Amino acid sequence: KIYNMSKMNVSETGSDLKCLTSWVEMDESSDFSIDNIPFGVCSFPGTTNARPRCCTRLGDTVIDLSTLSEAGLFDVIDHLDSPTYTFSRDTLNNFMTHPKQVWADVRMRIIELLVSPTSCNALTPDARLRTNLPLQKTAFHDVSSENEYIQVQMHLPATIQDYTDFYSSREHATNVGTMFRDPANALNPNWTRLPVGYHGRSSSIFVSGHKVTRPCGQLQLNPTDASEGSEYGPSRLLDFELEVAFFVGGKPNPHGERLTMEQSSERIFGFVLMNDWSARDIQKFEYVPLGPFGSKNFATTISPWIITTMALEKYKCPTSYEAQEPIPLEYLQDKDYSSYDIELGVAIMSENTKEPVKVSKSNLRNLYWNAKQQLTHHSVTGCIMNPGDLLASGTISGSSTESLGSMLELSWKGTREVKLGPEVRKFLKDGDTVIMTGFAQKEGLGRVGFGCCSGKVFPYVSTSGNMPVLDSSNTTSDRYTDFKLYGYWRSSCTWRVHVALNCKSISFTHKEVDLLQEDQKKMEYADGVNPMKQVPVLECTDTVTGDRLRFTQSLPIIDFIEEAFSE
Repeated sequence: KIYNMSKMNVSETGSDLKCLTSWVEMDESSDFSIDNIPFGVCSFPGTTNARPRCCTRLGDTVIDLSTLSEAGLFDVIDHLDSPTYTFSRDTLNNFMTHPKQVWADVRMRIIELLVSPTSCNALTPDARLRTNLPLQKTAFHDVSSENEYIQVQMHLPATIQDYTDFYSSREHATNVGTMFRDPANALNPNWTRLPVGYHGRSSSIFVSGHKVTRPCGQLQLNPTDASEGSEYGPSRLLDFELEVAFFVGGKPNPHGERLTMEQSSERIFGFVLMNDWSARDIQKFEYVPLGPFGSKNFATTISPWIITTMALEKYKCPTSYEAQEPIPLEYLQDKDYSSYDIELGVAIMSENTKEPVKVSKSNLRNLYWNAKQQLTHHSVTGCIMNPGDLLASGTISGSSTESLGSMLELSWKGTREVKLGPEVRKFLKDGDTVIMTGFAQKEGLGRVGFGCCSGKVFPYVSTSGNMPVLDSSNTTSDRYTDFKLYGYWRSSCTWRVHVALNCKSISFTHKEVDLLQEDQKKMEYADGVNPMKQVPVLECTDTVTGDRLRFTQSLPIIDFIEEAFSE
């Protein structure tokens, strides 16, 4: 039997497949309905064969595709090279190299094996899995919250050779331009002419759940004057960025040959959620003239399941812009200029509250440049696009305050507080867990969701290699010692720090700085403690790392006091 679902005219639109149900028990509200059928890579610790392999998911059931292929259930698919070899790999790269029609046929074959016999007249259900209980026992793995013996571990779905991050949300680009440049010229002239992007680090891309260590780098001493230099220390302005990324599939284009818009459509394998973690203070000092570097190379988190374009086809919709103005150059003109109606959300869970609080709600429609245009532009110079390459959207922000996709925007560069239950944030603190979600849903169709993309912030690693985290035998008051406050008695900011220190019962030495006396403005007077010549300045010693810590300006000082003496 030659199996090619294109003859049914359902591999792309799925328009004939409505109200599908499965014989596999599942919650109707699951992200992973039978209309979804994502692809990922899992391992099953504790089993006789714990190596990673290719899988899919239906509800709370992870299904081992390598086991199904060994049973011969994919042998009927035309042009699928060695199904057992393809699905027993520890990445999806081999499967990604196949043409889009093969991806669609495999997905439809899985649906045929899982669909209820009475569900859809457009399909002929295959009972070989439904009636084979031993095969189910081997291939099916329960990941429900009720299962206390969950033994499924998710891995990166592909080997990512190259990673590119775009800057495709007009609202986000406008907001950032307004904050850091002239609001009247928030967008650079090239922004509406091409998808702006930069190359990132694939070595720092991790699957959801991987810990994120607060990065260190050079921090600008004077926020308004970079010429006064920098200091080394942990980022105080750690941020998330709500993004959606897609994996490239198909055979690589020959060097020197660009992809057309139609070819790009055939090369998009599927989408994942992405958190492009960012250190805004490190970014501020380093980004001129070549853009972000260390401020974005330390961690990028993606969701583990790849959602195919076939699953999302029914949710295609106009972008929030409807049309692009000015009209792009011919190679970037998309006759089917559109996006997908995917609801996106961000929640933050602090260590104190233990309950996630929604801080942002956006939509993939809020992209000015879509995935096809991004991929087409990336290849316009003849750049080779390989299967497994990852291309990200950039921060996805909408026009309303609640739809902003980063703390930079939500706190408007730290000038306003973001409520987090009983707490507030301007940027992320150690112990915060950022949880991103995304799904598409219509009446009469199963939910097509991404699961979650999460990461928890851990304290920075000192130069000595020790984590500056107290153990149970040490108290916070033991850790930070020898506090010294440089301040001016007429400075309200200095008194604000006085109050904070006294509220925490912190002993400190106050070194008076009289800003009305010229000689006391000299660096020698304050022992060179503050090249910015500002007050207040707080110094203390971290007994865990041995470092002498120095904080300037009242708000960062109080943030440190609140975090370090939170008990």
